[in-house]
Amino acid sequence: MKQRALGRQGLVVGELGLGCMGMSEFYSGRDETESIATIHRALALGVTLLDTADMYGVGENERLVGRAIRDRRERVVLATKFGNERAADGTYLRVNGTPEYVHRACDASLQRLGVDHIDLYYQHRVDRSVPIEDTVGAMAELVRAGKVRYLGLSEASPQTIRRAHAVHPISALQSEYSLWSREPEVATLPTLRELGIGFVAYSPLGRGFLSGRFASSTDLAADDSRRNFPRFQGENFAKNLELVQHLQALAERKGVTASQLALAWLLQRGTDIVPIPGTKRRRYLEENVAATKVTLTSAELTAIEAVVPKGAASGERYPAAAMANLDA
Repeated sequence: MKQRALGRQGLVVGELGLGCMGMSEFYSGRDETESIATIHRALALGVTLLDTADMYGVGENERLVGRAIRDRRERVVLATKFGNERAADGTYLRVNGTPEYVHRACDASLQRLGVDHIDLYYQHRVDRSVPIEDTVGAMAELVRAGKVRYLGLSEASPQTIRRAHAVHPISALQSEYSLWSREPEVATLPTLRELGIGFVAYSPLGRGFLSGRFASSTDLAADDSRRNFPRFQGENFAKNLELVQHLQALAERKGVTASQLALAWLLQRGTDIVPIPGTKRRRYLEENVAATKVTLTSAELTAIEAVVPKGAASGERYPAAAMANLDA
């Protein structure tokens, strides 16, 4: 797999990463054996960036990733996140960016992961009650202590990114980016490119919607959190399904899957962009990795833009409470 640089501080990763969240929470179905096998297969295929967070499964996802990489740590660029504070029973508490919490959260993640350092440490959500300079200042202390190598932010506004980067170099911003979530193109990506910060694109397949695997919202299990997302509900679902059907038609013409077409489109948006599609199954992982071999012509890119134009997705990308936590 080809490599891509995230930032100017020396962080280099495979051009496609693996999001591990769904292995432990939010999407229905748990199979630790298959999840660990998926991580191992990802590493075998050249994936290096593994993405987790302390809130996924209230720490269980970090434990799972830690078990999976125990005997192959040197092959992994390990990314985790702090800031979405939850109680032990899973109750969501708040966004927390206080310096004391930064240190406490990092130590807890290191213990759960079973490692002595985190390669890329993100602030998961910006705490607007704490100056970003204070939060990033504490994160910089972790770098100086050898607990963290590179710093990142998630869902941060261009203004916040600039302020953070002035305190300590930020290597990567992680935000949602896909054919149906193109907000970063307006101001975020230009800011990152000006400052030399890489972009890690989460949900590059629209939480699975762009794969074409859902014909109806009833295809989602009762405990699948996507049922609560506006784009998976009612008229929004129907309108978004039409977009995906057009995408599938283009994919069939190309001889690839809709997922591969969507990922190939994103990979060609810039070599500073690293998508991290999430999956807990090897067959989907292999399908996603194969997208790195797909090259789209200018005519094909134009055709994709025509059937899924910017802003075409129907519905907000998060429920209202989660949207309120985004840094705008």
